[in-house]
Amino acid sequence: MITRTLFNLSDTGSRIFIGLMIALAILVPASNLLLPVDSAFHIPTHVVSLLGKYLCYAMLAVALDLVWGYCGILSLGHAAFFALGGYAMGMYLMRQIGTRGVYADPILPDFMVFLNWKDLPWFWYGFDNFFFTMVMILAVPGLLAFAFGWLAFRSRVTGVYLSIITQAMTYALMLAFFRNEMGFGGNNGLTDFKDILGFDIQADSTRMALFSATVIALMFSYIICRLMVTSTYGKVLVAIRDAESRTRFLGYRVEHYKLVAFVVSACMAGVAGALYVPQVGIINPSEFTPANSIEAVIWVAVGGRGTLTGAALGAVVVNFGKTTFTTGALAPYWLFVLGGLFVFATLLLPKGIVGTLGQLFRKRRNKPSDQPAPAGIPEAAE
Repeated sequence: MITRTLFNLSDTGSRIFIGLMIALAILVPASNLLLPVDSAFHIPTHVVSLLGKYLCYAMLAVALDLVWGYCGILSLGHAAFFALGGYAMGMYLMRQIGTRGVYADPILPDFMVFLNWKDLPWFWYGFDNFFFTMVMILAVPGLLAFAFGWLAFRSRVTGVYLSIITQAMTYALMLAFFRNEMGFGGNNGLTDFKDILGFDIQADSTRMALFSATVIALMFSYIICRLMVTSTYGKVLVAIRDAESRTRFLGYRVEHYKLVAFVVSACMAGVAGALYVPQVGIINPSEFTPANSIEAVIWVAVGGRGTLTGAALGAVVVNFGKTTFTTGALAPYWLFVLGGLFVFATLLLPKGIVGTLGQLFRKRRNKPSDQPAPAGIPEAAE
């Protein structure tokens, strides 16, 4: 089993990706904590937090690539799983504030005191415990994905119809979370976090620990997805993507394969959202907006659908461009740039950045040598 696992991760792309993640987890925090501020190699805390945000998006993109790139499920609702994981972490962080809030209530978060809530809602119970929170970060998105996938895949809803339903799901959740009576902070969401596991959430050391945790989570998400897609199960997923009806005709329970991939992907998206919240400092219903799910699709398309590493790269590249582009006078035109980038990738880079580079590398490697044949060996006739 161990030998097979190592074999599945032995390709060049996996080695580079895992090595890069290990280097980032060690070198970036070390640069921030050990080097003086005036050093050319010192990375400021705000830059580390921004990188952590990009890597959370990269984890979401890898999760989406698992179902879209390998199974053909174009989900336009993965922002829902990301936001649910974020809300679970936000609820834990709100419970840790205690009497340090504006209203100094030991049980109720500030927004509940402001809205004149008398008791803590039942669904907030347990979120003062970190282990319970970790379970909910996986369970809530996973259960939603299981319920949705069980109904949709058994009904054989596919293609654009499935995409529209997933988009409707995240839009419905957005409208629900905007309501104050839901008990999740309404349109303001959850914010003003103080600490996590007893550590000051604003301290540089805590920020570095969160960054390293994000890098490690992204690395393990990639490993899980890589092991899945290179196994026999992954070959069936690709068969479902390319010819679902033929795969079903061969006797495979297609809905079961799709359901497993969808639930695993949702859990990964939930973990990405949970790591995103303490680094950004807020979670609100805007994270549910369908536009966020569409952006995630663009990340995967730009980086390379069906490559995993390309999905992560696309998320980082596009969001870096977004940060750079929206800080100036051209900010109102970012959505036009994003749309143009998607059209450009679709028409000129259909395999994305990583897929195109890989194709060029394979062509160059397989190119016939221009060197003359050794003596005594006749050249092939044309």
